Amino acid sequence: MTTAGDAAVDVPARFRPVLGHFCTGVAIVTACEDGEPVGFACQSFTALSLDPPLVLFCPARTSGTWPVIERVGRFAVNVLAGEQQDVSAVFGARGEDKFSSVSWTRAPSGSPLLDGALTWVDCAVETVHEAGDHYVVIGRVTALGEPSARRPLLFYRGGYTVTEAPPDAMPGGPRPDDWF
Repeated sequence: MTTAGDAAVDVPARFRPVLGHFCTGVAIVTACEDGEPVGFACQSFTALSLDPPLVLFCPARTSGTWPVIERVGRFAVNVLAGEQQDVSAVFGARGEDKFSSVSWTRAPSGSPLLDGALTWVDCAVETVHEAGDHYVVIGRVTALGEPSARRPLLFYRGGYTVTEAPPDAMPGGPRPDDWF
């Protein structure tokens, strides 16, 4: 008898389509170096720990923005709203002035906070790990934005989507024994 784990993973043909079935939020990771803002679109952002408050994101090793953020040592994560597909597209592209098409203010760390984002998380780089063709960056949360009731921008099966909050959404937020 064979099991699912016995077959070799056909990475090029199967990896993206299979993992594309996992819906993710879309965020923009930003920082400022010598007054110049930098940022990139990121779907690999998640909460990691409540105590201490930690988050993580995974920039590609080929990212031109990540080395700047690493040097600065602090960053902000801007969680995009459903109507911000254009912002995601701009920050997902290489080589253009990404901040010329969006208004922003500064987080306590000095990192850009994009107008219209659902909320933001301001962080200091805690640890960086090499992981295949990406890095795993763990950030210590230093400040938080106010949450919004608007719909988030999501990425699913190679495209953008949005969702509505379920009718039984947790009023007042999660309880201590919930997922996070």
